[in-house]
Amino acid sequence: MDSLTLPSIFITLIVYIAAIKLAKRFPSPFTTPILTATAVIIVILSSLGISYYQYTPAKDWMTFMLGPATVALAVPMYKNQKIIKDKLKPAVWGLMIGTISTITSAVWLTKALGLSDRFQATSAVKAVTTPVAIEAAVLIGGNPPLAAAFVITAGIFGAVLGPIILSLVKITDPFSRGLGIGTVSHGIGTSQIMMEGPVQGAVSSLAMGAAAIITSIILPWIYPLIHF
Repeated sequence: MDSLTLPSIFITLIVYIAAIKLAKRFPSPFTTPILTATAVIIVILSSLGISYYQYTPAKDWMTFMLGPATVALAVPMYKNQKIIKDKLKPAVWGLMIGTISTITSAVWLTKALGLSDRFQATSAVKAVTTPVAIEAAVLIGGNPPLAAAFVITAGIFGAVLGPIILSLVKITDPFSRGLGIGTVSHGIGTSQIMMEGPVQGAVSSLAMGAAAIITSIILPWIYPLIHF
């Protein structure tokens, strides 16, 4: 551990805690903690002359701790297991359709923009959590570092714009809102939709994990079919 690791972790935690307080005081999709904290941390690190390479050890430590922290997502799922069981069948169909649609739309959009095959393959995994996205991208010829960037970008946009879009199309059912956000915006979106209520958070947590499993299974089969 070098001399910048602990200060970088400390800065990140302080900024994120402040971002959470800001979101609670001024609740809005545009005060999503991950969005405001990311922007502030980038500004701070740039002003201090700390490169991403120097920040990486701190990032690795915090990423490692995300594993145990993720277990906490099981708590709202357990507390809302009855409603999840009652709507499990339509939820499975929604997950399948949502996952396939996300992969297909990403590949077709990047193809329409004239981007490279590797770029198209990388975009296909943008909706799942980072560890799964990195490994899945390798299977279809994508770029792992770029896949991680896509995942973070998709998560932030989903957290900020997802609830707004769902409200605009008059989707108010807590179960449906959680399912939609968890399917396309993984952990970042889940952290935001969880603020709406326990049902949204529980369903989004379940959808996030299920979407990652579905993607890892079907991606090697579906990608050759949609990439032509």
